[in-house]
Amino acid sequence: MKTIAIVAGGDSSEFEISVKSAVEVGKILSEKYRIYLIMIRGSNWYWEDPKGRYLTVDKNDFSLDTGEYWLKFDAVFIAIHGTPGENGLLQGYFDMLKIPYTSCGAFCSALTFNKQACKMFLKEYGIPMAKAILVRKQNMPDNDTIINQVGLPCFVKPNDSGSSFGVSKVKSKEELLSAIETAFGESNEVLIETFMDGREVGCGVVKTKKRSEVLPVTEIISKNEFFDYEAKYTPGKSAEVTPADMPSKIIDEVQRLSSLIYDLLGCRGIVRVDFIVVDEQPYFLEINTVPGMTNESLIPKQAEAAGIPLDVLYSMVVEDLFVR
Repeated sequence: MKTIAIVAGGDSSEFEISVKSAVEVGKILSEKYRIYLIMIRGSNWYWEDPKGRYLTVDKNDFSLDTGEYWLKFDAVFIAIHGTPGENGLLQGYFDMLKIPYTSCGAFCSALTFNKQACKMFLKEYGIPMAKAILVRKQNMPDNDTIINQVGLPCFVKPNDSGSSFGVSKVKSKEELLSAIETAFGESNEVLIETFMDGREVGCGVVKTKKRSEVLPVTEIISKNEFFDYEAKYTPGKSAEVTPADMPSKIIDEVQRLSSLIYDLLGCRGIVRVDFIVVDEQPYFLEINTVPGMTNESLIPKQAEAAGIPLDVLYSMVVEDLFVR
């Protein structure tokens, strides 16, 4: 039986969601593997043993001395949303140690975590998306310049944050500066996008050496102004319809684009691609390379709709690490 570390926590605002995802994944994978839930928060990396002792991970080789035995892991299931689990930092670390892991590689993770860089990369391949500009504190354009480029309303969001924290919908020029400052609280770069009035959808994709699955599309209907953190993780704050009640040609196009984007970016493991559908045309919003795996998350719901048990889905990406 292989020994798998599930890494959880991280240093972003999505710490608690990451832990919930990891616990759910651990419950399912523990039927097939020896599972250790490794918590990561800053420089504090540890495993809590059944006796309640906190045992520190040796970062030199990602090993664990339990006092009774010395443990090295066969593979890692990354369940950290945001830094350092979704932006390539952990991936680079595991690459150096030659420990296989379930998510996208270091470059792909870094590219997709930077929303503007990802959009610029995909734009070269003709992927439709909203107009956007990137601002930094040292080269802040004035409000009129921003509005002339993206219009109103617009969305202001952290450029390299994996969560929905710091995101604002701006309807007037007077609201813009405050929204930008809020986003700067989560990132050193802020992305400002044209608001597109449409239907938001998400589509999960998982591809391994032996099997590929483009999951059913989910429509996200937020009861808040938009699909913010509260709507995303608070039961009753959003309706998520899986499979989405949309014409088949729209569903087919969302799935086609999701699969294409997965391949263009060189993704690995389980990802979710989000779009806004306007006049039957899906426009790319962002990609999540470590999507949530809680009971409220979209990927488990999409897998259920596709008739794929979660133990099969998660085992697919683990077993793929050992296929040569």
